[in-house]
Amino acid sequence: MTDTHEEKDYFWFYIAGLIAVTIVLVLMLKADETKHLQSGAVAQSQAEVFAKIENKHRNNSNSN
Repeated sequence: MTDTHEEKDYFWFYIAGLIAVTIVLVLMLKADETKHLQSGAVAQSQAEVFAKIENKHRNNSNSN
């Protein structure tokens, strides 16, 4: 009685699954990290900072 049933090797399927899960997680985390950029809060804050810097430069050049 010879048993010719071969056991399948799923090693590469596990590797492919791990790669797919890693890619999905990276994309999800990247989307979460860039949420604050979509609100426009950063652009508004930068505009305020640059306006204050410009005013300070004008005040310094007028006092000289």
